[in-house]
Amino acid sequence: MIVKNRKKAVFNWSGGKDSSLALYKVLQQDEFEVIALLTTVNEETELSSMHAIPHALLEKQAASIGIPLYPVFLPKNLPVYEQRMLDAAHHFKAQGVEHFIFGDIYLSDVRKYREDRLHPLGIEVVEPIWNLNSTEVMQDFLDSGIQTKIIVTDASKLDESFIGQDIDANLIERMPSEVDVCGENGEYHTFAYAGGLFKHPVEFEIAETRQMSYEFKLEDGEEKTFHYWQAIFAE
Repeated sequence: MIVKNRKKAVFNWSGGKDSSLALYKVLQQDEFEVIALLTTVNEETELSSMHAIPHALLEKQAASIGIPLYPVFLPKNLPVYEQRMLDAAHHFKAQGVEHFIFGDIYLSDVRKYREDRLHPLGIEVVEPIWNLNSTEVMQDFLDSGIQTKIIVTDASKLDESFIGQDIDANLIERMPSEVDVCGENGEYHTFAYAGGLFKHPVEFEIAETRQMSYEFKLEDGEEKTFHYWQAIFAE
């Protein structure tokens, strides 16, 4: 009998569909031993930095998957963000982890940022769904059986009727043609809760939908306001 030595890895978990699909593929291939789901949480709101998912629901996702959650609590201060993420990387490196896995598809600048910070520590960046086209990724997602709901939309691209909807073939047909089917341009974000890699459904309820906005400055100094619809989870 041949015993396969799997490589220790940490999966960087957002709680959404791409993250779920990437982890699902990793668990199927059995090349890595995923020892933790690393996620970032706003220490003031206790919502995830990525999709504003409550920390308690991230814990429920991890429990259903069967891999411990490792939350990194972050303030809005960017230098502190960098240090705490570095601390987390050192923590796992000391446990023999040499691979950090992500669920990105296209964002090459984000990938480079991660590689620039992790490679000097001897940690390799792994991207299971990298550079696949959106249609292929979406078909893989639908085939996986993972169930996920839209919880955030760019208000200029998708209206509030999409909040709380499950991603399926019918919903994809409803999306405007200019919207990337996987939401890779920030058109929407999701919450995965059942099927595929989940051993049992994650129980949750969306209490309401709110229109939110934030202001930001472009490199040329121009100020812009971004409007989005967001699901508010029941406590």
